[in-house]
This record gives sequence, structure tokens and C-alpha cells, in this order.
Amino acid sequence: MSWGTELWDQFENLDKHTQWGIDFLERYAKFVKERLDIEQNYAKQLRNLVKKYCPKRAKDEEPRFTSCLSFNSVLNELNDYAGQREVVAEEMAHKVYGELMRYSQDLKAERKHHLQEGRKAQQHLDHCWKQMDNSKRKFERECREAEKSQITYDRLDNDINATKSEVEKAKAQFYLRNHMADESKNEYAAQLQNFNAEQWKHFNNAIPHIFKNLQDMDERRTVKLGETYRSFAEAERRVIPIISKCLEGMVSAAKAVDMRKDSIIVVESFKSGFEPPGDFPFEDFSQNLSRAGSDGTISNTPKGDREGAPGPRPDPKHPMSRTKNKLWLFGKKPKAPSLEDFSHLPPEQRRKRLQLRIDELSKELQKEMDQRDALNKMKDVYEKNPQMGDPSSLQPKISETICNMEKLRSEIHKNETWLSEVEGKQSSRGDRRHSADNHHHTPQGRESPEGSYTDDTSQEHHTPHKRPSPPQPGQPNPDPHEFDDEFDDDDPLPVIGHCKALYSFDGQNEGTLVMAEDEVLYIIEEDKGDGWTRARKQSGEEGYVPTSYVEITMEKNCKGS
Repeated sequence: MSWGTELWDQFENLDKHTQWGIDFLERYAKFVKERLDIEQNYAKQLRNLVKKYCPKRAKDEEPRFTSCLSFNSVLNELNDYAGQREVVAEEMAHKVYGELMRYSQDLKAERKHHLQEGRKAQQHLDHCWKQMDNSKRKFERECREAEKSQITYDRLDNDINATKSEVEKAKAQFYLRNHMADESKNEYAAQLQNFNAEQWKHFNNAIPHIFKNLQDMDERRTVKLGETYRSFAEAERRVIPIISKCLEGMVSAAKAVDMRKDSIIVVESFKSGFEPPGDFPFEDFSQNLSRAGSDGTISNTPKGDREGAPGPRPDPKHPMSRTKNKLWLFGKKPKAPSLEDFSHLPPEQRRKRLQLRIDELSKELQKEMDQRDALNKMKDVYEKNPQMGDPSSLQPKISETICNMEKLRSEIHKNETWLSEVEGKQSSRGDRRHSADNHHHTPQGRESPEGSYTDDTSQEHHTPHKRPSPPQPGQPNPDPHEFDDEFDDDDPLPVIGHCKALYSFDGQNEGTLVMAEDEVLYIIEEDKGDGWTRARKQSGEEGYVPTSYVEITMEKNCKGS
């Protein structure tokens, strides 16, 4: 249905309608702009969320638990999902919002042009109507004047008293007015014919053409809106496959969580390699009492302890007394300074770290060897083709590579030595434990810090006491025999001073002493240069404490307490 034929007289309404159409298009463009702003903000917030919860640790410190790895996978998938939201926003910005704004400007210019043509046609028709109306008024006026002159002429012609000259003059005036009326009539007829022709052209040619252009413009605007609606939906639908893959990746990450693997990783991460402590030996304190009972008296004393042999001396430093200090179930494990040989770690963890370092050094050594081979090949090429380069220019780099190789070999050898030492200790400790289990009876000797027992019963009473070197600060795993003879003296060492604890110390290592902040201890042996001082609590418990953790006051001529 054409606007030109049906709405020929609705120019003003069509003017308002086309303006409403452009306003509606710009309103939809504003909606798209706000929608893509939401997408951009949503993507930005998602990326900030992922960044907030991504691990910031070094690669070696990243957790290996399947739950943590799966969570990292979820974060990566969420980051990709945020990227797809950004793609949606970008598609809307370029293919919908930008297109709408450009089309709106074109529509405004086209509408303005068509309306100007319509107004010009209307002005031309109004001008023709004014000309026709003026000629009509003039014809009407001339006809009235002609009628007056005719009446005057008839009156004078019938008047016997009128002179001949007066009659002739009235007659001439009558003829003149009739002639002017005829001319006005002809002019009016011409103007009327011209107006009718212009009016026909206006309503049958000009206006239909202009209205058809406005109709085409409005229909194109409607089509463009439909296309942008589709583009709006396509921008979202185009990323659905990738978003589905992101969600599938999250589901796969959830399925990858394995409680058994996590439990194995916990064991591998915290396994110390120590053997659990053995049984306490029976300590008979009643063997020196005189018994007046009959021979049939039942005694609770083990048979092996009735032979009058001196009972074993209680060991206040039995490993079991410090079992609690080795468990950090509800507290933080104290941090020990890292050492190059990882001696601050338990044996099993130390072995793993040394093996890992050896593998890394081996890879670096292989890279250096490959680089050396490549440089030697290049040197041979230069020697055969001097124009390609100077062979001597490669010698410093070759020498540097060889030097790096020697350093790496030295490091590998050093770490392999430490590794063999750890593996040897673990093997000997396992042998001692196996031997104790086979005898099913523990000799009355001292326990080692790991809970194994020394097999030589005469070691404590007949072996001369050798002063073991105290553990290095921060080393929680000393040698199993390091403190075997540490507190075997029958008489306590004399006090040579006292100290005040500056910090609390958990004493999680064998041979160390637990102390609280501001606690006062007795000094019974000075620091030998290894960072440890031997101290005694007021309760009589002895052990080593870090020298840097205490404020020491030495006393002269102080006797033992």
C-alpha cells in the first residue's frame, strides 16, 4: 500500500511518523550500548575475580593436589569464558551499535531532503493558488465596475436632460470597463487552468514521489532494525559453542578431583622417613627394697630384673617425651632456614628434593653439552669456510660453556653424595628396626631419636663418652646416633651461667629443648661455634637451644645445681 495515494493529505503526520521512527532506532541503539557496557563490565569483573584467586606462588610451591589443579583449571576456563563475553561486547559494539548510529545519521539526512522537497512542492502549489486567487479577485472587481458603468450609461441615455457629451462619456466608460472585465476574465481563466494543472501534478506526481521516498526510507529503517535484532542475537549465539567448551572443561576439572591421589600426595609431601618410636623399657625402682615376704610371694617384677643387676636409669630425653613436639596438628610448623643440602628436611623429603635438584642440574648440563657441540660444529664450519666467520671468535664462548659444564658436574656430584648419604642412613635405620623386631626384646640401652634401639648394651656404661657436635640451627633431622650419648652422664653438668629466652622455641628436633618467651634457663655448656647452646630448665630437663634465641649471662665460679 502506497503512502502517496492513500496519505496524500497527511504530510504533517508523515513528518511526525518518520521522526518517531528515527527516535525509536536511536533508542534501540542506546539499549544496545548499555547492554554491551554490561557485558564489558561483567567480563572485567570475571577477569579480576580470576586474577584474585589465581595462585601467586612460585612454580615449585604450587600445590599438586587434584582439587587445587582442578580449581586452577576452573579459573582458566572462567577466564576464557570472560574472553567470550568480551567478544560478545565487541560484536555488539561494531555490528549493532556502530551500524545503528551510522544508519541513524543517514536516515536523518535523507528524511531532511525528502521533507524539503515536499515543502518546496507545497510552496509552489500555494504560489499558484495565490496567483489564481488574485486574478479571480481582479476579475470580480472589474465585473462590478463594469456593472456600475453600465448602470450609469443606461441612466444617462434615458435621461432627457443629459447632454450628448455626458452620454458619450458614460458610453466610453462602459465600453472600457467591459473590456477590462474581459481581460480579467481571460487572466483568471488562465491562472485557474494553470493552478489546476499544478495541483494535479502536485497530488499525482510530486507528493506521491516524495511520500514514496519517505515510505522506502521508513521501510528500510524497519528492515535495518530487524537485521540488528538478528545481529544482536547472533553475537550471543556465535560464542555459545566456545562457552559450552568452557563449561565442559569445568565439568572435566570437577571429574578430575581424586581423593586417593590427594591422599598419596599428602603422604609423599610430609613423609619424614623416621621409624615410629619403640616400646618403653620396664624401669624397676623396687629392686633395692628388702623383701620379707615368703618365697611364694608373687612379685610384679620381671624375671630378668630380679637378679640384682642395677636397674636402667630413666631417660628423661626418651623420644616419646617429645612426640608432641613433632606433631603440628593444630598449629603452624616452625619454619627452619633452608640449607643447600636440605638437611633441614626429614630424610624422605630431603631425598626427594635432592633427586629433583639432580634432575634439574642434569637437564642444564645436557643443554650446555648441546650448546658446546653446536659451537664446535660452527667452529668447524668457520675453519673450512673462513669467509663465513672467524673460528677464534667462538673460543671464549666454548670455554665459558665448558666451565659451566664443569660447575654443573661438580654440583651434580655434590648432590649425589648427599643423596647417597641420605639413602644410606635410611637403609641402616631400617636394618636396625628390623633387627629389633626379630629379637622381640629391647636391650636396656638408650633409644635413638627415631625410636630405634642400640643393640650394644655396654655402649652406655662402658664406652667413653664422646661429645657429639650439636645440630646446626634449623636442622630438624640430625643423625640417628648423634644424640645417643648426649645426656648419659650420671652427674649433671655444672651451671656456668643463665639465659633469658628472647623468643619461644618449639624444640621439635631430637636433643633440643622447648622454651617459652622470657623463660629463664641455666647454661651448662657454651656455644662451640655451631649456633647452639646447651641449657637446663629449672625442672632439670636439658637440651640445646639456638644461641640467637637467648640472652646469655655467664657467671664465674658458679657451682652446679
